[in-house]
Amino acid sequence: MITKAVVMTNPGKLAVEEVNIRERSVEDVIVDIHYSGISTGTEKLFWNGKMPPFPGMGYPLVPGYESTGEVVSAHKSSGLKPGDFVFVPGADCFANPVRSLFGGAAKRIASPAKRLIKIDPGMGANGALFALAATARHAIAGFGNKMPEVIVGHGVLGRLLARLVILAGEKPPVVWETNVLRHSGAAGYEVVLPEHDERSNYNCIFDVSGDSGVLDKLIGRVCRGGEIVLAGFYPERLSFGFPQAFMKEVALRVSAEFLPEDVTTTKLLIEDGSLSFDELISDVFPIEQAEDAYKTAFNKSECLKMVLDWRSAA
Repeated sequence: MITKAVVMTNPGKLAVEEVNIRERSVEDVIVDIHYSGISTGTEKLFWNGKMPPFPGMGYPLVPGYESTGEVVSAHKSSGLKPGDFVFVPGADCFANPVRSLFGGAAKRIASPAKRLIKIDPGMGANGALFALAATARHAIAGFGNKMPEVIVGHGVLGRLLARLVILAGEKPPVVWETNVLRHSGAAGYEVVLPEHDERSNYNCIFDVSGDSGVLDKLIGRVCRGGEIVLAGFYPERLSFGFPQAFMKEVALRVSAEFLPEDVTTTKLLIEDGSLSFDELISDVFPIEQAEDAYKTAFNKSECLKMVLDWRSAA
């Protein structure tokens, strides 16, 4: 089976090319992708060549782990049927030499049913935000369960975190954002420049900035016994000065990928209208403009979330 896909051949180079889907299991579900989101975290690291060693990495590769689409065919045991809409968190289905480390940015993919999440077709492009919402939920519902008083970064993940904290009935967090172009769009919470917040006794700070040099600054802002949660993805080694952390007995927690229970809860919050995705997608480009879409997503600070529209792809 041949399909079109975004292929990164080297840092800074990509194109929409025809690729082969390798021989698949009879139980694989075939999905025609309608929308795929562009990650300005991990995918940008591949784009600029700064991705640290990671299992399965290398070029050429098909990016994308925030895709939604329509089921074309499915085994009767899968629980899915043609016409169902699903979220696709990546797909390992392409033949050599193309790597499928993420694999969701393609017109058609094959995937085991257990990796797919059935969603409401009415979500449209917003369906591409499902993984970020589940990741945000995992961060606040994971080990420790401390809610953030401060969120560092007002991108999509930071906004979803703030919305979930408020939805949980907690005190609205303060969001620190160094880029004033991203200060708008707050709903029920305040966004400020970090230097305009003089408080230094916060109990819990969540960082989603991806800034590898942020730890010393955050340690200086928590109280004794305070917690810092790292919910971003960091390209360089993280380090911090020990004396300050020692005196404050700071706890560090890393929040990773979402789990099945996060998916279940996130689906419920979306379907009952509690969790809004309003004003989170700033740009939708047709797949014919893929190269411009990636450059815009990675280089234009006003671009909050870029989504590719695959519906017109042949």
